[in-house]
Amino acid sequence: MKDYLEFEKPILEIQERITRLRDLGKTDPRRGPEAEKLQKKMEEMQRDIFSKLTPWQITQLARHPERPNTADYIRMVFEEFTELHGDRLFGDDRSILCGLARLEGRSVILIGHQKGKGVKDRIATNFGMPHPEGYRKALRIMQMAEKFGKPIITFVDTPGAYPGIQAEERGQSEAIAKNLMIMSQLSVPILSVVIGEGGSGGALAISVADQMMMLEYSIYSVISPEGCAAILWNDTSKISEAAEMLKLTAKDLLKMGIIEKILPEPPGGAHRNPQLMAETVSRALSKQLSDLESIPSEERLQLRYKKLRNIGAYSEEKPPPK
Repeated sequence: MKDYLEFEKPILEIQERITRLRDLGKTDPRRGPEAEKLQKKMEEMQRDIFSKLTPWQITQLARHPERPNTADYIRMVFEEFTELHGDRLFGDDRSILCGLARLEGRSVILIGHQKGKGVKDRIATNFGMPHPEGYRKALRIMQMAEKFGKPIITFVDTPGAYPGIQAEERGQSEAIAKNLMIMSQLSVPILSVVIGEGGSGGALAISVADQMMMLEYSIYSVISPEGCAAILWNDTSKISEAAEMLKLTAKDLLKMGIIEKILPEPPGGAHRNPQLMAETVSRALSKQLSDLESIPSEERLQLRYKKLRNIGAYSEEKPPPK
């Protein structure tokens, strides 16, 4: 049961006992009631553990290798998906997935980070870390959405933009900055959902939105806990402390007004019941999109601008008297 995290080990132990009892129950009917009692105990323990998760434990869940990715949600939530490739400048970056689709009959544009599953797929998608051509592809598709008046839905799931020399040579920072500028000015509705890990400018480059939602056990932060611990203390033992300080959980971000909505996950996380999670995402997207489309574009742009300007806190101190 390698997909269980360290803090889930007590749940795993009971699950293994339940499995053994159910196997014995095939020949001994007396084992059935015992298995049901343990099942209830396991569910209670799971609720208790998941009600007390630390930010670092939530980070581990957000990165779970079995967690549904962009391609999974496209398959489960949307109809008639047609993928679009290339930035028309350099190449096609598989770490960003773009295309046209329908959401309950409504035509939409989809853009999302793609981490992949399995070693070969993850290598092909660069573990969800886009190059500049990925962001330029996303920008090209967004501008197409603007031209044809199609709402944009983005799925965020990346450790961050690829920091390698080749990416820098091809203008990584310029590509991200241009996306931020253009997205802030698009007149079509923009919805963004953090489905896993939202890291740094690589996440922000496709999440300048009118409405932003996060899955319950996803994260969204300027830097990873590991990076923060390395920079502040040069000490990997302080990762958990860094995660606490970064305020990267959905609850923290809702409280600070960075996001508008938290989507509850099934017991144990989205990877335990992907179909149920997809149904929750589908309902939320449909409702939020209807709400956004009812607002005139000029008013929507003003609300988007106001939302962005309200993010963050600062204080002005008077200079000391001479």
